Amino acid sequence: MANRSKVVELEHVVIRFAGDSGDGMQLTGNLFSDSTALAGNDFATFPDYPGEIRPPQGTVSGVSGFQVHFGHKPVHTTGDLCDVLVAMNPASIKANMRWLKPGTTIIFDVDSMNDKALEKAGYTTDPTQDDTLSQYKVVKAPITSMTLEALKDFGWDRKAMLKSKNMFALGIVMYLFNRDITMLNAYFNNKFKNKPDVIKANQTVVAAGYSYADTMEIFANTYRIEPANLAKGKYRDITGNVATAWGLMAAAERSGRQIFCGSYPITPATDILAELVKYKNLKVKAFQAEDEIAGICSSLGASFAGCLAVTTTSGPGLSLKSEALGLAVMTELPLVVVDVQRGGPSTGLPTKSEQSDLMQALYGRNGDAPLIVLAARSSADCFYSAYEAAKLAMEHMTPVILLTEGALGNGSEILRIPRVADLPAIVPPIAKDNEPGYQPYKRDEEKLSRMWAIPGTEGLRHRISGLEKANGSGNLSLDPKNHQLMTELREEKVQRVANFIPEQEIVGDPNADLLVVSWGGTYGVVLSVVEKMLEEGKSVAHAHFRHIMPLPKNTAKVLSGHKKILVCENNNGQFVNYLREKMPDFKYEQYNKIQGLPFLTAELENKFNDLLK
Repeated sequence: MANRSKVVELEHVVIRFAGDSGDGMQLTGNLFSDSTALAGNDFATFPDYPGEIRPPQGTVSGVSGFQVHFGHKPVHTTGDLCDVLVAMNPASIKANMRWLKPGTTIIFDVDSMNDKALEKAGYTTDPTQDDTLSQYKVVKAPITSMTLEALKDFGWDRKAMLKSKNMFALGIVMYLFNRDITMLNAYFNNKFKNKPDVIKANQTVVAAGYSYADTMEIFANTYRIEPANLAKGKYRDITGNVATAWGLMAAAERSGRQIFCGSYPITPATDILAELVKYKNLKVKAFQAEDEIAGICSSLGASFAGCLAVTTTSGPGLSLKSEALGLAVMTELPLVVVDVQRGGPSTGLPTKSEQSDLMQALYGRNGDAPLIVLAARSSADCFYSAYEAAKLAMEHMTPVILLTEGALGNGSEILRIPRVADLPAIVPPIAKDNEPGYQPYKRDEEKLSRMWAIPGTEGLRHRISGLEKANGSGNLSLDPKNHQLMTELREEKVQRVANFIPEQEIVGDPNADLLVVSWGGTYGVVLSVVEKMLEEGKSVAHAHFRHIMPLPKNTAKVLSGHKKILVCENNNGQFVNYLREKMPDFKYEQYNKIQGLPFLTAELENKFNDLLK
């Protein structure tokens, strides 16, 4: 096909695919992301699911979105406003007006425009005919009718044919960004390997969309983004949940421990369990329990038996696991709890992302029950954070809570796949047969961790329960002084982890006027704004915390020497209050967003500049 349009080189682009829940926007976005990865661009994605399970079709509340931000320089965020919006119905336009900037190209299925659709979307007039979209470039594409035309010889009914209209839209976008549509064939062949007619149909519709954009000359320009300058290696497009599962499996291989995951499905964490189930050939054991409590208790039993034990959940499930987490603290067994945070409290906003479980992770157990808390900073970083969580849990014989977020778990980035042999060594303190002087709660002098005595090991029979232990022997003890001693030892054991984690890094001048502090998924957007302001010569620096309990040893030094400290987080101020407790000598400003949406670079830049004034 002849490409008659002028090709324009761009630095980066933000595309948003939007339509009804049944229009396949998540699949369309993922397939375009795959093409972006193959093109060698860096990228980050943001799936935006409806808040209801079955919202009314054609309404604003039923719009499902998928945003892709890609470029040839490092991409740290999922993007603010769109350069291109693919809208499959009027409600998709209405729902996404706030994400458009002047000049945005809107590719709209004009066949979806009728009085009923306008009424459901809340329009009184056609927005493509009045002044509503006057500042945008609107491409009225007959996506529905052209899809039906492309499949007219397949003998399918109308409903079956329209399942492929998202592929027509994808074909248009593939043309707009000079992508090779044949790369999609591998997906179709694998997804529908037993349905050759479905493979051919999808290939036909994608080609029809591409051809329509070409022959009708609907774009004055097409665009190309040069490949990113990435280090040599094997890369893949990966979601945070899949990266978490891979990081845990890598830790199991590196440590020589079999992995066991006992979990109960919960949005948005379920995909971790689903990914682990795929690898039975790697001796992964995954158990879908009847509830959250059974999930963590099965994992704790597996930990006692010598496995790398994992349980996955979200905020409501973490609440249910709290008593068993206390048991893990008391028995001093390694356990990784992955909490993919969503909007709360209660059922809250199941499809939206927040950072509102931090206080629950730190303190949400009865009694003094300290444990390690980490937070992943990006979708790709979920791999390394999961690996480190497993390493710390096993080497220090304690439970670890790894906090990720819905936006990270469902979002995707490119991950350079490491060799497991190149990852840091994991050496669990496993007791040997007839270990001389063995006692269940005899502690390592440096870490205060106890030995991991695997059942069946010769000469190491011992008791274990949720009742207080006598120091050393592990026997039941109701002695008040022993209880205080054991409580203090468990706390000190967690605090000593600070000797085995990296010191806190800072981007920018260690004595900058403004220090911006972030944790978890706010990393990318904060870093992007700080880097921009540093290029402008402004006195700003950035400290992003992955290690939360315990804090890095040099935290006080990092916080010193700044006129103002601003803590940015997607909750009502949980980390900033934790810092006020642990580091009370400093004064903190805070900036909070609790909308189930990430920060925008523009709003952060305005806030930073206001504080610098």
